[in-house]
Formats: sequence, C-alpha cells, structure tokens
Amino acid sequence: MREEQQRVSQLVERLELMKDPICRFLDLQSELGELAKELLKAGGYGKKPMEPTGPLADELGDCLFSLLALCNALGLDGEEAFVRSVQKLETRMEQTGRADSGR
Repeated sequence: MREEQQRVSQLVERLELMKDPICRFLDLQSELGELAKELLKAGGYGKKPMEPTGPLADELGDCLFSLLALCNALGLDGEEAFVRSVQKLETRMEQTGRADSGR
C-alpha cells in the first residue's frame, strides 16, 4: 500500500492538487456518496441481487485514491494505520467475539 500512497502523492503534487486535510476529507465524503449511488444502482435499489459494474469499480477506486490522499495530507502512513486496525479487530474478536467496539 505504501507504493500506492506514494503514487497518489506524486500525482497530486505533479497536478498541483495539494489540499488541506479538511478538503481531502470532504472529497472522500463526496466520493463515498458517489460509491453509494453506484451500489444502489448495482442492486436495482434493493430489487435485485448486487451485480458489480464498471462504474462501481471506478467509484471504489476513486474512494481509495481519496483516502490515500487524505493520509498524505495528514502525514500518516496508510499501510501502518491499516495494519493497526486489522490487529485491533483481531484482538477484539479474540477477546469479545465481536467486531464492533461495543460503544
């Protein structure tokens, strides 16, 4: 994932798309909304089984790009954050048998 995050960083810099973390977060929110719309369409708005489509994959890619751009804007290592999150989930499941934090 570090390679992908570096690639995003280089592209953002080359295209002069540098933004502050708040703007990057809002961009991610926007992309998640577009992904939600494609998910609804792929499932016929709940009327048929989900069928992944090209546009759905495109929106998912946009979300990943935006998330890595946010990591860069915050100065965080996305891979490190991901590994910590997986470890936290594994520990929680071992200790409580639940995926949620119980809050």
